[in-house]
Amino acid sequence: MSRVPITININGMPTSAQVEPRTLLVQFLRDELELTGTHVGCDTSQCGACTVSLNGEAVKSCTLFAVQADGMDVKTIEGIGSVDELHPIQAAFWEQHGLQCGFCTPGMIMASAEIIRRNPDPSEDEIREQLGGNFCRCTGYHNIVKAITEAAAVMRQKGAEQGQAADD
Repeated sequence: MSRVPITININGMPTSAQVEPRTLLVQFLRDELELTGTHVGCDTSQCGACTVSLNGEAVKSCTLFAVQADGMDVKTIEGIGSVDELHPIQAAFWEQHGLQCGFCTPGMIMASAEIIRRNPDPSEDEIREQLGGNFCRCTGYHNIVKAITEAAAVMRQKGAEQGQAADD
């Protein structure tokens, strides 16, 4: 099969490659770029384990071809925080025990970032509703909701502190 050239800005780095037109974005990220934090759970867009950010919006990368992301910005779990400095959402998942086996965690964190981006102070009901497309078979969601609530509070506080520093 013929290959098509694409360039995608992945985690802030321009990345060019030749891909088969039928290559899913999740396959490209995992198999071609070895960004294995994006998981394949169901291949039917039901579970959310493959959630990434595409131009700032949470999407399930098993529903898109890599060629559809050509010229766009993709952020994966590898682009959020670092081992030395966790993103507030990652830190909250750790502190609130929002993970058990960890399989759904990358997708949950990426979905959480979208929830907080849309509403910096989401209610528990809003969080639960917006997590509807992300499955966790281990936790029962209670600690995931607590983690998102904590992360949102930390991110609001950091934003307020940055705003005060700019005003000084």
